[in-house]
Order: sequence, then structure tokens, then C-alpha cells
Amino acid sequence: MKELLLSAISTKKNVKGDNERMTKSKEFLKEAFTGESQAHEQYEAFADRALQDGYPQAARLFRAAAAAETVHAKNHLKALGALEDTSDNLRKAISGETHEFEHMYPEMLEAAKEEKDKPAEKSFRYALEVEKVHAALYAKMLETLGADQEEYPYYVCPVCGYTAEKKAPGQCPVCGALGSKFQKVE
Repeated sequence: MKELLLSAISTKKNVKGDNERMTKSKEFLKEAFTGESQAHEQYEAFADRALQDGYPQAARLFRAAAAAETVHAKNHLKALGALEDTSDNLRKAISGETHEFEHMYPEMLEAAKEEKDKPAEKSFRYALEVEKVHAALYAKMLETLGADQEEYPYYVCPVCGYTAEKKAPGQCPVCGALGSKFQKVE
């Protein structure tokens, strides 16, 4: 998804409407955005492991650093001019999620099957199925953007990332996790 977003901004229209190539600084901003985003996720995972290992203070440090990496990533994205209005951002999200479930994850899943890498296969399969859901949720939001909208939470499966509107299902339709384990997102 990040790569698709970043490729969409590799050329920009200048004030005359002509495409212009990215400068070295913009290329570095793309690279830095990717690195900071990955560091955030890695530090969050490290924090979870530190808690499992009984080190809550190490977990706090990892989470603090993860939050800082998010600040950096957002600053880089802003400097790239990649944040547009919500309808454009929803279109980018739909495009990115669709690319992932139509092209990226099928190729990855096939490779994992050929290599008999069961953990990779499971991870790719979960992501492929959930990206379909995300694309549909974004499309639904885009269709109703600007209209009076009901406000409600989303629920995210902690195992596969399946995302549900309004309430968690009794059981995740992708991985079978109990709905009671879903994380509520306000």
C-alpha cells in the first residue's frame, strides 16, 4: 500500500499542469516515509514482545519510539504533498487495497505455497482476504461522503486484521478468532 501511494506521487503537476520528475529530496522523503512507517510497526511488535517477556518499561520505550516514528512519517508525507482531501485519499486507499488483493498478495501467496512456507502462506492469505474488506469499506465511505453519516466504531481482529463495522462478529470470518478479542476503534 505504501509503495502504491508513493508511486502515485512520483510525478506531480507543476503550476503549468506539466508533469515534473521528483527531486532527490522528494525521493529521499519517499524512502524516509517507508523506513519510518516500517520502524513504527516493528517497534510496536517489539513492545508486545517486551510485555510478553515481562518488561513493561521496555514496552513503554518501544511504544514511545513508535509514536515518534509516526510523527516523522506524517511529516515526510506532508512534505511530499501526498495528503489530499478525504475523497481523493479514499480513492487512493481503494486503489492501494485493490492492488494488494488483485496483484500483490496473490503473487506472494503463490510463492509461499510453492516454497511450502506455511507461516508466510497464512499471513498472505489473511491479508489478501482482509484487503478486500478494506477496499469495500473505503468504497462505501466514498459513496456516502458528504451525506449525513451515522457514527459508529469499527472492530479489528487482532489475528488477521479483519475489520467490522458497528460490532464485532461472534467469530472472525477470515481466521476464526473470537469476536470478543476484537479491538474497538472509535
